[in-house]
Parts: sequence; C-alpha cells; structure tokens
Amino acid sequence: MIVVAGDALVDLIVRPDGSIEAVPGGGPYTTARAVGRLGSPVAWIGGLSSDRFGRDLEAGLAGAGVDLSMAQRTDLPTTLALAEIGTDGAASYRFYTDSTSAPNVLPGPLAGGLPTGTQAVHVGTLGFVLEPMASTLEGLVSALPADTLLMVDPNCRPSITRDPDGFRSRIARVLARADIVKASTDDLAYLVPGASVWAVAAWAQSLGPRAVLVTDGSAPVRVLIDGAEHRVPAPEVRAVDTIGAGDTFGGAFLACLVQGGGGRHVASDPQAVLRAARFAVRASAVVCERAGADPPTLAELGGWPEG
Repeated sequence: MIVVAGDALVDLIVRPDGSIEAVPGGGPYTTARAVGRLGSPVAWIGGLSSDRFGRDLEAGLAGAGVDLSMAQRTDLPTTLALAEIGTDGAASYRFYTDSTSAPNVLPGPLAGGLPTGTQAVHVGTLGFVLEPMASTLEGLVSALPADTLLMVDPNCRPSITRDPDGFRSRIARVLARADIVKASTDDLAYLVPGASVWAVAAWAQSLGPRAVLVTDGSAPVRVLIDGAEHRVPAPEVRAVDTIGAGDTFGGAFLACLVQGGGGRHVASDPQAVLRAARFAVRASAVVCERAGADPPTLAELGGWPEG
C-alpha cells in the first residue's frame, strides 16, 4: 500500500485560444491516480467537498482504484486553481483557497494510523502550505513508523505561499525524515534563494534523503544517489500541455520503486532508483501528449520494467 497525502482541487484550464475547461487536479490527487492506474494499492488523504466538483474529484480517485477510507469530507466549496496555458504548453497557476475544501484536513480522523500494509507515503505540494492541512501532514510525517518509506515533492507554489520562510523551515524538517525527494529546478531555486540548483540539491540530500530526483522540463532527470549523479533522458514528445506531468512522474516512480516489495532500504539501491526513474520518465511523457492530468495505465507502458 502507498499512501498519498495532500490537496485535491479543480484546475480551470485557460488555453491560448481563450477556451476554459474544468479538470480535476492537484498534485497529490494526480499522484494518487497515477499510482492507482498502474494497479498498485493506494490510499489518499485529503479534503473533498460535497459540491459537484468534489463529487467529480471523488469519482476520479475511485475510478483509478484509490482507497478513500481516509478522505475527509466537508461542505466547504472545492478549491480552485486557474491554470493559464502558454503557447509552449507550460502552465502558470493562480489559486482560490480561502474557506475551501483542500486545506480542511484535520489530525483527528488520522488518529487511527495508516492503512495496514502501508509501505510508502508520498506528501507535498499545497499540503505543506495551506492550514490546517500543513500542520496535520507534518504531524503525520513525524509519526511515521521507522520502516515506512517517505517521498517528498515540495512542488513549490510561490504565488500562494504567504509565509515563504515558514514554508522553507517546514520543508527542511520534513526532508530530515524523507528517503526520496523529487523537485524541479524551480522548486530548488525557491527553497534556497540565491544558491545554485545543484548546491540546493546537495543541501537537500544532506538533511537525510537517500536519493534526490531533479526534474527540469524536457531536460534529463538528474538523480543524486550514493554520492554520484546519474542522468535519465526524457523521450521526445509532441506536448499538448505539461499539466500533471511532474505528479505522474512522482507517482510512477514510487509505484515502480516499491512494487517489488522491500522497505526504506530500497531508496539506497542505485539500480532500483534508476529503474524507477526511467519508468517514471516514460509515464510523464505520456501525460504531456494528453490534455490535462491523465496518467497512463500499466498496460499503456508495457508493464513493469524488468530487473
């Protein structure tokens, strides 16, 4: 079992021609669906509204086989993100979060612990920004069993982070428990302003993670593990947009890493980490060729990689 914790929201996608489409989204939401579509057992922790958008989000998770027994439901309206698509397919975001569903994640319903058989937890994005969710998820991380693998994707959103220093301090505390961190070059630049991307990646690894995955659009993914840097090239694609590509990468990576079993030690195995990174790059490429966050199935990727 993989547990993904964080936000679910609706992306209002504004395309270059001015057309608008409402699409279920949110980093952890897409990550959970990516894991589920690969056939891996996955549960999701987050807030869901009782409104139409909330019901659509719930249906999207359920349709991907995601366990919703730990979801927290509310009558608050669904959180919205305005995603403006440029001519290059990249998205810029503005968020509408006050008094909405995504931040409404409380510690009480999580007191019973994680589902039986949980091997790995994935956290990140607005999960470490919006309160009370941010404090709830930091508490979840601090209480994880010693043998549970933790993957963190900061997925920084400067436009909505009202306390940048507090956010950076929280991420540093969480990384001290993490085994894997996946971050874009933009994320790293935001976490330590003024430092080089690679200095920040080294800093992140020094806090505790055994592997750091650095993404940079269509450039090769750089994997820092066991004192060495490896590059995993991305296939050429005809991109429709990049929505959900990074989140699909994270979900596919984690699902591949743990699908053969094993505990936290697998994060220290260079061969396992690189195999998962190559698989994740292919999954991410498929998403770029589709509109919105639409992760591939395991059959579309030809099954799990050998080795």
